[in-house]
Amino acid sequence: MIRRLRIETPSQGLHEITDLVRGVLEQANVEEGLCTIFVRHTSASVIIQENADPSARQDLESWMNRLVPERDTLFTHTSEGPDDMPSHIKSALTATSVAIPVVRGSLDLGTWQGIYLWEHRTGGKTRTCTIHIGS
Repeated sequence: MIRRLRIETPSQGLHEITDLVRGVLEQANVEEGLCTIFVRHTSASVIIQENADPSARQDLESWMNRLVPERDTLFTHTSEGPDDMPSHIKSALTATSVAIPVVRGSLDLGTWQGIYLWEHRTGGKTRTCTIHIGS
């Protein structure tokens, strides 16, 4: 089963999409298999990260912004603004897809794990993720 999700990201940062993916899995009615989430953009990524304490997400976002700052004078790809090239680098450093086992009809995530769409652009965007669930 393949579904595309359109996700509005109001701002830069980590946006949890675990429940959206679980909804797709429920529709698939698969007991065992693999769920792959792929983001169809070069300035956003998908990761699995802690979902219990918001400070973990805040620390990741702050660390990434220090690692790849906007307005670096070495960047030449700036046609869409100062966050243009940094967003591509952040995407390259993280992941455009994740795969999660499906066990007994559920995502086999750990207790504190959630699935996140990581928006690297500073403004809000509409992102598309392709979800593939196979048995």
